Order: sequence, then C-alpha cells, then structure tokens
Amino acid sequence: MALTIEEIRTAPKVLLHDHLDGGLRPSTIIELAAEAGHELPATEPEALGAWFAAAADSGSLERYLETFAHTVAVMQTESAIRRVAAECAIDLADDGVVYAEVRMAPELLTERGLSLEQVTEAMLAGFGEGSAEAAGRGRPIRMGLLLVAMRHAAMSMEIAELAVRYRDEGVVGFDIAGAEAGYPPTRHLDAFEYLQRENAHFTIHAGEAFGLPSIWQALQWCGADRLGHGVRIIDDIVVGADGVPHLGRLAHYVRDKRIPLEMCPSSNVQTGAAESVASHPLGLLTRLGFRVTVNTDNRLMSGTSVSKEFALLSEAFGYGWEELRWFTVNAMKSAFVHHDERLAIINDVIKPGYAKLIG
Repeated sequence: MALTIEEIRTAPKVLLHDHLDGGLRPSTIIELAAEAGHELPATEPEALGAWFAAAADSGSLERYLETFAHTVAVMQTESAIRRVAAECAIDLADDGVVYAEVRMAPELLTERGLSLEQVTEAMLAGFGEGSAEAAGRGRPIRMGLLLVAMRHAAMSMEIAELAVRYRDEGVVGFDIAGAEAGYPPTRHLDAFEYLQRENAHFTIHAGEAFGLPSIWQALQWCGADRLGHGVRIIDDIVVGADGVPHLGRLAHYVRDKRIPLEMCPSSNVQTGAAESVASHPLGLLTRLGFRVTVNTDNRLMSGTSVSKEFALLSEAFGYGWEELRWFTVNAMKSAFVHHDERLAIINDVIKPGYAKLIG
C-alpha cells in the first residue's frame, strides 16, 4: 500500500531545491498585495492558490515562470521579504523538513530601492525568525539560503560575490536560474570560476527544459556541485529490447561522480520536462543508483510539499520507508553545509527518525 501524506509528514525530510518566491502562502500574497497596491487575478486564498496551480500547469517552462510576476511584486520591502522567509521556514518545518536550502534571486527584489545586501539580510533574518518559532513548537529546522543569479541577466558575478560575503551568516551557496534555451551556463563562467577560487559551493539549473549540452556545460565547463533538475540525463540512457539500460559517457560520469540530481517530480510534469510522475525518469535513475534527491521546486505553483512529492512517488513506484530514507540521506549527503553538520543530522535525526517508522 502506498504511504499517505499524513504518514510521510511524520518522517524527517531534507529539501535542496525550493524557490522562496515560489512558496508563498496565498493569504500572505493577498495581504502583501493590498499593502503594495498590486492587482491579483483572485482575492480569496483558495481561489488564488487554484489560479497559480492552473496557470503553472501549462507544459511550458516559460509560461510557468510568468506566474512569478505576482509573488515577486509583493516581496519588494524588507518587512515583506522577512515575513515570507519566516513563513517558509515554519511551513517546511510543519511538513517534517529538518534541513532545507531555499533559493532566491535578490536582483528580483530591488524594484523599490532595496540593495542586494538589504534583500539578503532580510531573507536571512526571516529564516532565523521562522526557525526559532518552529523550534519553539518542537519542529526544529536548519535553513540555508542559496543566492540565485538570473541566467538571462548580467549580475552573476555580483551575486556570486554576495554569496561569498554572506557565507558565514547563512548563505550556503549559489545558483543560476531562468529559461535555459538560449542562455547556457557558460555565459556566467567568470562567476563560477570565482566561486571555485573561493572554495564556495554552487548548483546550476540544467537539464530541465534543455538537454544534454546544458548538463555537460554545467559540469565540465562550470564545475557545478549539483544539477538543478537534471531530468534530461535520461537522454543519455538507452534501454535495450532486452530491458537492459545502457549508459552513455555523460550518464556514466554523473553516476560515477555521485553528482546529486535535484529532481522535482510535480514541477517537471508541469513544465513538460516529464510526461507524468509515473513515467518520470526518477524511477529508472533511482533503480540505476544515481544520487537522486526529491524536491518541491515551487510549492505554491505545484500545490505541493516534500511529503506530497514522496506520496506521489510511493504511489507511482511502490516506494516505502526504505526508499524514502535513501532519498533523504542522499539529499543530506549533498547539502552545502560542512561534513560534520551533515553527518550529525544523518546520524542523530534522519536515521533514528526512519528507524522508528521502519520498526
């Protein structure tokens, strides 16, 4: 029998790929929009949540990204950013997430005069406030911030420098995001080379809406530690008539090097990167021993949570607690915090938590 969301919510979980501007509460958007004078497509929380899910469910990454105009519009003040970040931490903790890396492009939140530093500090302050409240309710969570540069813009070096400047204050890494087609990661090579010189961690959105060349560039030219999505690595795997999978050189490299894949099943279906959860490449990649992690991408747009993603996979592939523990340990091993902290969360939180469930 498939595990239920309610059952899964009790398990400790780790989240590596979640966008701050893709996870707002509909009620918060409505309140912040009223303060900012921003017009929304709906003004009741349930109706607004349904609008986001429907608008995002287009099969197009470009159309999916358009929904962010509304969430970004209400996050242009320090108080709004702090509130959204705090609620993010609380919501994730309530879902049983014990470690999360949440990402945001600070350049998108400067339309009303905030500096990149003010935006970053507001997000970190909000994570601190939300984590403290969650801990007080018996739901401790460790939050890390990934600073994102938009791949179609020209601020990647500035954002990379910001990530290094704040890495001792809660920023754990760097990312580039946005439409892949026409905007290869090599356009930001100077930022990635700088991060490598500074011993800093970074992930790259690659292999979601674009294919193997995007993954190859992210790894071999840019030196990414992880792949954001990485779904199209499946294009380098051929399953023969006898049912035996044959890996190409890039697929072998990704598996051999244990490069983490930040997979987001529901989102991948919405953007057309996968046809359905049941046919998602995650199933084969898991069977082949790739380092697969399970993530939400945008909780609001996909109407999802880590628990829901796990429940969908449990239903589609028959996964039980053993597989969910494997995904969770994979994610914690791949986190951008130091080795000793990763090990402590695995040994003191994740393994005991699943041991109770497995029995």
